[in-house]
Amino acid sequence: MNTTAKVMATYGHGTENDFVLVFDPDDKIVMTPSQVAAICNRTTGIGSDGLIRITKADGRWFMDYRNADGSLAEMCGNGIRVMARYLVERGFQKEGIFAIDTRAGLKHLRVPAIGDITVNMGQVRQEEDEITVSTNGSKWTGYNIDMGNPHAVVFVVSMDDVGELDQAPVVEPKDAYPDGVNVEFVELGKDHELKMRVFERGVGETRSCGTGTCAVALAASILVGTRLPTKWVIFPPGGRLEVEIDAHSNATLTGPAVLLSEHDISSFVQ
Repeated sequence: MNTTAKVMATYGHGTENDFVLVFDPDDKIVMTPSQVAAICNRTTGIGSDGLIRITKADGRWFMDYRNADGSLAEMCGNGIRVMARYLVERGFQKEGIFAIDTRAGLKHLRVPAIGDITVNMGQVRQEEDEITVSTNGSKWTGYNIDMGNPHAVVFVVSMDDVGELDQAPVVEPKDAYPDGVNVEFVELGKDHELKMRVFERGVGETRSCGTGTCAVALAASILVGTRLPTKWVIFPPGGRLEVEIDAHSNATLTGPAVLLSEHDISSFVQ
């Protein structure tokens, strides 16, 4: 790329799961993991849970998603809604139903001009492995859930039992997750409502996780014996999300996405 060109980015969030978006339809901006980590650093950079480089190949939008530490990730349910909001709000895509490609496959979204966005997240399934999660002296048995990215879901009596999540929980067996895992702690509520906290691989504890909400919806359905199709309302610390799972285990996620500010990131990538 031209090292004298200004590189701009947009900051936004979905239920306070926040992202830096870089519009690069011609796929000319190269970012190293260290550059991504510097941009996402909350002390010396813009600060975010991840970075989304928006590219376009063969006429199809692609979500090049990176975790806050610069590592590649397959998919982000909150992030893809923020990307979709960007495309529609900036006039690059008409409102309505359209597709965005990801490392976890093609995802279709319903994006109104204003209001919540719905994304078809694809199939969510339980893996056979029994897993355990340990943190702050407590240990729980949980569910190994595949959402195109890996999730370890455990249920707690109260979120107070979890404690601080400033260190990654220990998940066993380790060979169940060779590339790391997102860990969700879930508290059952009334009327198909769930509270959730999440420790995301490559990031740490975040205010929300879109793929995580789909994972906990399936795990909760298994736990309480709910037959599919089903619908759950999930409350991560950052807000409210709805997850529907159809009879074929396909999940759709609905929630808000907002753009907040513009930033010059030239000094980080040149």
